Amino acid sequence: MLYSIFAYDVKNSLPLRAKARPEHIARLKALDEAGHLILAGPNPAIDSETPGDAGFTGSLIVAEFENLEAAQQWAAEDPYIDAGVYEKVEIKPFKKVLPTV
Repeated sequence: MLYSIFAYDVKNSLPLRAKARPEHIARLKALDEAGHLILAGPNPAIDSETPGDAGFTGSLIVAEFENLEAAQQWAAEDPYIDAGVYEKVEIKPFKKVLPTV
């Protein structure tokens, strides 16, 4: 089943993100290579794909996991958690309706 992982950053998370980003991206790439990642990306703090010093307010990941507990465990092991990037993480079942492909 698919699950959405909504992560909310602490204030001024940009330096924390920078330190943990390589490990964070490596985990996402592994999930993608296993065929389980639907989409992933950060939420810019301003209306721009390149927010610069404004940074990000959080992230969204939609991926396939065996069950809710597996999604929760995967999210709990994110390097951004250990680095203090995320203030809060919410995980919910997700039903993809569109696009159909």
